[in-house]
Amino acid sequence: MTLALGIDPGTATTGYGLVRLMPDGELVAVSFGIFSTPKDESPPARLEMLFNNLNKLLKKYKPETAAVEKLFFSRNVTTAIAVGQARGVVLLALQKAGVEAFEYTPNEVKQAVAGYGSADKRQVQEMVRALLQLEKIPRPDDAADALAIAITHLNTNRY
Repeated sequence: MTLALGIDPGTATTGYGLVRLMPDGELVAVSFGIFSTPKDESPPARLEMLFNNLNKLLKKYKPETAAVEKLFFSRNVTTAIAVGQARGVVLLALQKAGVEAFEYTPNEVKQAVAGYGSADKRQVQEMVRALLQLEKIPRPDDAADALAIAITHLNTNRY
């Protein structure tokens, strides 16, 4: 039974999702949620909060593997830099915890979860709900995205 941690990184909000692959192939949501940081804190303080929260999560659940969304460049360079900094903190925390990290682009996640690389957010969220046999779509969106990243990793590395 493999436990994978999926992470949707961000400075203001980082989504996380832990999914267990059962021996029969069933995927089970173990925990999911977000880490938020206050806007009035300095960027270094926010990154430290992310690091500390992620370390607590890693110590509590001890995932065997992790997957992080790859950075893709958008029009907003400031956002891309902030996400890049958060990704760096996430990758450092995983490395220090001895958890091997894998990376997937948003299109790879959409393809793996919804079967279509250009699927919209709602389609991916509905597939996450269905694959994990949840009553409703996980909220907030960042947590659903993190679960999708974990599912992508488990399904990509299953064979």
